[in-house]
Amino acid sequence: MATDASKVRVAVTGAIMKGATSATAPTGTAGSTTGFTDLGFVGEDGVEIELPDAGDATAIKAWQNGTTVRVIRTPSEDRPTWTFILLESSIAVAETYFGVTVTPGASEGSFEYQVKTRDPSSYIVDVIDGPELIRDYIPRGVVASVAAHTLATGEVIGYGVTIEGERDPVKGYNFKRWATSLKTPA
Repeated sequence: MATDASKVRVAVTGAIMKGATSATAPTGTAGSTTGFTDLGFVGEDGVEIELPDAGDATAIKAWQNGTTVRVIRTPSEDRPTWTFILLESSIAVAETYFGVTVTPGASEGSFEYQVKTRDPSSYIVDVIDGPELIRDYIPRGVVASVAAHTLATGEVIGYGVTIEGERDPVKGYNFKRWATSLKTPA
């Protein structure tokens, strides 16, 4: 098997964008992102993507010598997640982190927070390495958890968010990925 160092990718930069679930879906790495708002700078650790495991396996044993005669597999109920820390204090970031609607004003904005179930949004996560691009499109992403919001001297005010990709009933998937490195070899 031949190795090829030119196929090694580094997540040099990128963007995380949020839109309504009705926003126009991208059609590829070069597709437009109409209806999406860039959430700004992301912490230096980038984006962590976690896929669910294969689920549970239950072995059925026979009385004779404890032989496994069958394995029943149950798919995982977990969903893929994208975890990152947003660094900019903006309306879009506050609405994403706190799950609220901000009322902006001339000198300040405000929101009222109450614990509630989060509504889904669509997300695009772009990863760029020179001319190479990876794009994840999450048609129904829900903020599944947020990290503690630390306000301290000498520390950036970060907004740690984990997006869970629910299965979109119309599109039939949790997320779609395009990558320029997956094109037909020349």
